[in-house]
Amino acid sequence: MYPQSLNNLIECLKKLPGIGDKSAERHALAIMSLSDEDVTLFSNSLKDVKTKIKRCKKCNNYSEEDLCIICKNANRKKNIICIVEEPKNIILFEKIGSYDGTYHVLNGLISPLDGVNPEDLNINQLIERIKEDQVSEIIIAIKSTIEGETTSLYISKLLENMPVKITKIAYGIPLGTDIDYIDLLTLEMALNKRQEIS
Repeated sequence: MYPQSLNNLIECLKKLPGIGDKSAERHALAIMSLSDEDVTLFSNSLKDVKTKIKRCKKCNNYSEEDLCIICKNANRKKNIICIVEEPKNIILFEKIGSYDGTYHVLNGLISPLDGVNPEDLNINQLIERIKEDQVSEIIIAIKSTIEGETTSLYISKLLENMPVKITKIAYGIPLGTDIDYIDLLTLEMALNKRQEIS
């Protein structure tokens, strides 16, 4: 139906998550209406993320240099590390604007059924950082699933003899949510992590 070059673009767009046939077609047609400058910028940006983006040597975050902007920031507290599963999780915490520590990206969670074992994660580098930066607190901020809980428990056991406080983000009922729509696991965690009203 379309010229080959347009069909190729549609097929490429369909490789992106959440984009089906109609969305890919709509996006491809929209790209055709962009100016030459915008298309060049778009094309160069695609190339740049594949050639320029690498992982921070310290925390494993996305970066264009050896160290990411967070690890290079002298105002960040190096003695507090928030452990996350993927680099994209860091963005969520940064949007809050109140956390001033550093991060450590695991690159996944322990999942023997999927062939992901502790040695496949970025845990050894974490232990090195704890020693080098004299880390006083580790915040585990990974999802509350069987894999997440297994990973949290593994890290806690691994660090139990080190002079570091291990904390975990609280799980519970989101603000403004009707309790009728809460899943049972979230409700159980909210009940177990209840706090005294002062």
